[in-house]
Amino acid sequence: MKTSSIVYWLDNSLYLNITNECSNDCYFCIRKFWKGVGGFNLTLEIDPSTDQIIRELRKHIHRRMWEEVVFCGFGEPLSRLDTVLEVTRWIRRHTVLSVRVDTNGHGILLNPKRNVVEELRKAGVSRLSVSLNAHDSHTYQAVCKPRFENAFQNVLDFIRKAKEVGIEVEVTAVQIPEIDIRKMREMVNMLGVKFRLRRYIPCVW
Repeated sequence: MKTSSIVYWLDNSLYLNITNECSNDCYFCIRKFWKGVGGFNLTLEIDPSTDQIIRELRKHIHRRMWEEVVFCGFGEPLSRLDTVLEVTRWIRRHTVLSVRVDTNGHGILLNPKRNVVEELRKAGVSRLSVSLNAHDSHTYQAVCKPRFENAFQNVLDFIRKAKEVGIEVEVTAVQIPEIDIRKMREMVNMLGVKFRLRRYIPCVW
C-alpha cells in the first residue's frame, strides 16, 4: 500500500486521519484486518502535528468541490480534541465546507472537566456521527471493549449534550449479530437523533 495518509477521500468527502489511538477495542474494527480503505494507507506510525494536518489539507482542499470535511481515520479523533478544534477553526476560516466528526462518543471521558460539545460547536463542527454499536451496556462492554467504566452511559450523555447545544447528531451501528436492532432504534428515537445501520465487513482471508 501507499505511504500513510493524513488526508484521504471517499466520494465527495475529504477525510482527516489524525490518530490511530482509540479508547475502544471493537472486535469488528476494520483496522484489525486492513491497513486502510479506498486505496489509502491509514496506519500511522506517529500522530501528525496540527501543522502537518493543515499543510496536507492545503494540498487537497481545492482539488474538487468537496461536500464536507470529516475527522475519521483509524483512531478516535476526540482523543486529540485541541487538534480537532484548531483544524476545524482553520477550515471554517478558509472554506465554506461543513465539518463532521466521526467518534465513538468518548469525548467527555477522554477530556474530563472540559465542555467538549460546546467547544466543538464554537469551533465550527456542525455534525457528529457517533458509533454506538450496542443496545445496552452489557453488549457494549462485550463487543466494543472500552477502556473506561460506564462507557455506554457516558456515550448516551455525550449524544444528549451534543443535541442540546445544537450539533446535528447521527448514531450509527455496525450490523453485527450481538445487536438487537429493534431495541437500538427505539433507544435512538428516545434520544431524538438520527440512526443509521452500517454494513459489517468481515475479514476474508
